[in-house]
Amino acid sequence: MKTILVLGAGLSASSLIRYLLENSVSHKWQVRVVDRDIDLVKSKINDHINGVSLSFNVLNADDRRPEIESADIVISMLPARFHLDVAKDCIDLKTNLITPSYISPEMKALDQAAKNAGIIIMNEIGVDPGLDHMSAIKIIDEIKSKGGKVTSFKSFCGGLIAPESDNNPWNYKFTWNPRNVVLAGQGGAACFKRNNQYKYIPYNRLFGRLDLLNVDGFGAFVGYANRDSLSYRETYGLEDIPTIFRGTLRRPGYCKAWDVFIELGMTDDTYALVNTEGLTPRKFLNAYLPYNANKTVEDKFRDFLRPERIENYGRFEWLGLFEDEPLLEMENATPAQVLQKILVAKLSLDPQDKDMLVMVHQFEYVLNNEKYAISSHMVNIGEDQMYTSMSNTVGLPAAICAKMILTGELKKKGVTLPVQKDIYIPILKELEEFNIRFVELEMAL
Repeated sequence: MKTILVLGAGLSASSLIRYLLENSVSHKWQVRVVDRDIDLVKSKINDHINGVSLSFNVLNADDRRPEIESADIVISMLPARFHLDVAKDCIDLKTNLITPSYISPEMKALDQAAKNAGIIIMNEIGVDPGLDHMSAIKIIDEIKSKGGKVTSFKSFCGGLIAPESDNNPWNYKFTWNPRNVVLAGQGGAACFKRNNQYKYIPYNRLFGRLDLLNVDGFGAFVGYANRDSLSYRETYGLEDIPTIFRGTLRRPGYCKAWDVFIELGMTDDTYALVNTEGLTPRKFLNAYLPYNANKTVEDKFRDFLRPERIENYGRFEWLGLFEDEPLLEMENATPAQVLQKILVAKLSLDPQDKDMLVMVHQFEYVLNNEKYAISSHMVNIGEDQMYTSMSNTVGLPAAICAKMILTGELKKKGVTLPVQKDIYIPILKELEEFNIRFVELEMAL
């Protein structure tokens, strides 16, 4: 019996664990899942005969190394900053490793050591990154195989609320880490290429420059630029491509309203507020508006919105920004942390809600002096609060990859990504069984 060690049993691990357990009998696997919350682990294992629930501090090398040593493969669902230490242990103990997180320079530097150890360290095998790579490189390889040259590549992805659960004026609910949503776009200007020109969008303009997209059967979306589009040129073998752009999807109206928070300064995470005792949403908002003894907070906020944004007033009123009920005490909270608390209270998933993952690729290419365009999109709706679309699209690619490694179908060694045909073809094919499939349309320009 081969052993799989899963580090972390959070939301993104639900579908991963279920897949591994469902395949464990026919493949003779033991699935050992560790998390500090033993009850959470037990809920995911659900008394399966081949599942083992564990609880210890996975950040402690003395605790994790014996488990890694006895495993055939480790799947780390920990925060990305912890993968490197796990990878070094896996190299030392000659145990294969999978992570869904972005590959770091430090992880790349372990490539030869992993090869020497005879193991594979597969990174970026979730949804974004992961599913985006596999679905895009499939089309790029097909274009190249017939002699075409890709001239434009745009890619968008968004974790959203399913249409049947979309019941608020923001057309959005948190389907992933709320903190990452509040801080989205910070840390440097977005950089991409359009028509051979390098373009930059600073944070304070990010949510004002949008691409409009329509997805058949699901309506309109807008996309704002991700911070780094340029690094994907090397990943996809498109070093000299004239246009490359990657973005995040939201429903129309969301970004224009979110831009108000940025202009106010409420998404700032660099300093702590003072005198927050008894802080209410109303006082928080008023702290960022000019002093005027003769105007209410509502009137000052209307002035701030100006005529071109006044249609968004109802969105902020719905969030409860004018309410005067104290927030739960938050010591040394930054503006971003206070905003997050306000948003989570209103934009969290209800028990019956379902999430939705939308991914869109747009290609242009030249073949025999003729121009063509290909559009590719995938929409997946979650099952419930445990097996969300985010959990399915993050966990299933990693789980299928683990199966390929354990069965010997995938023999590659070293630190790598899922961009080779022998990796992405079988994974994409099996994902279609879980209603994770891409619809492609090609046309002449």
